[in-house]
Amino acid sequence: MNKEMKEPVFKSGFISIIGRPNVGKSTFINRVIGQKIAIMSDKPQTTRNKVQGVLTTNDTQYIFIDTPGIHKPKHKLGDFMMKVAQNTLKEVDLILFMVNAEEGFGRGEEFILEKFQTVKTPIFLIINKIDRIHPDKLLTVIESYKEKYHFAEIIPISALEGNNVETLLEQVKKYLPEGPMYYPADQVTDHPERFIVAELIREKALHLTREEIPHSLAVVIEKMERRQDQEMVHVMATIIIERDSQKGIIIGKQGKMLKEIGKRARADIENLLGSKVFLELWVKVQKDWRNKASQLRDYGFREDEY
Repeated sequence: MNKEMKEPVFKSGFISIIGRPNVGKSTFINRVIGQKIAIMSDKPQTTRNKVQGVLTTNDTQYIFIDTPGIHKPKHKLGDFMMKVAQNTLKEVDLILFMVNAEEGFGRGEEFILEKFQTVKTPIFLIINKIDRIHPDKLLTVIESYKEKYHFAEIIPISALEGNNVETLLEQVKKYLPEGPMYYPADQVTDHPERFIVAELIREKALHLTREEIPHSLAVVIEKMERRQDQEMVHVMATIIIERDSQKGIIIGKQGKMLKEIGKRARADIENLLGSKVFLELWVKVQKDWRNKASQLRDYGFREDEY
């Protein structure tokens, strides 16, 4: 008599990545998903919207939410970013609290732990950037956090190098419930292509202007269409800044900076779309846009979606 075969269990769940700005959340998502869907920069607060990265294996679907770094807001855009980050704490199956191994426990981490006090969701402590410190120092970092909060798991990783990331995924899987496949197996994000294209352009502008342009920069895709007569996608985008002085920095001498932003962004966009891209970039000054609700909505920061 044959034993009845059990159906294989499929697990799925939503995992929020919380942490101060610049701890490596976007680098982690890009590492796990295997392609760039979240922009990476060494400047803090590059992530402004929830970015869902979807990883599907034969028996699990992990849906990662990369939130804006939790911080005390200084303007309306900051208020928006904080609401996005805090709202995800209530919506997910698991929280990954990511910290930078190079930096000690400070007021920023304390501020985040205060937000966890009323949260019933399991929380992992993820100590990132372990490739940058001596192993002896890691034990000290772990002990300092153990004293502050009772975490479900504590896992050191290097998102950049990939160290221990597979171990982290195995532990995450144990905490996910049985569930459906929310997204097709080959889908890696829930964001439309236009959003990711805008993010790729913004990443290049932030990276190339370094300290000269703060986070008063947004990118709006004016047009994105595939030309019927050519195997090419035409993208027209506007880079929004707050001050006239920033316009000269973005354009550069004889337009060199804007050309370099376009050149680097186009390479990533072509990789994303799998097609040749004709990219047109424009620069526009909108004074103090981060404090104007109507312009925040125009540039894609809509509170009602969160």
